Amino acid sequence: MSADAYGRSLTGFGVNMLVRDMARSLAFLSEVLQIETVYSDRDFAVCRYRGQEWMLHSDASYHSNPLLSLTGDGAIRGAGLELRLYGIDPDAAAARAEAGGHHLLQAPADKPHGLREAFIVDPDGYVWVPSAAKAG
Repeated sequence: MSADAYGRSLTGFGVNMLVRDMARSLAFLSEVLQIETVYSDRDFAVCRYRGQEWMLHSDASYHSNPLLSLTGDGAIRGAGLELRLYGIDPDAAAARAEAGGHHLLQAPADKPHGLREAFIVDPDGYVWVPSAAKAG
């Protein structure tokens, strides 16, 4: 599908994440969170989890976008944002993250709101929260 056709097909709510290294980001999503990559090239990707899609753009593809001014070297991306994925075993995701050398912000734990969840930081500093309903 062309970029123009894809853009025209979008409806509802969308998420776009700026990333420094597309291959590294897609590897994290696939290996740690088992996210499907629908399409990818050097500067753009579409990811899908349980029918929900979102986009990744490389910094280079945003050369004239004002948002890039907030993402310089050392910038913390996604501060205050939790990217929650429901129905992913947080213990398994945390184990894959640690095996891959990724930062585990919070180990899997049962929470009072009925979920077991972990907080995992991706290579660009975004915080992913794989969650599943607590047993019992």
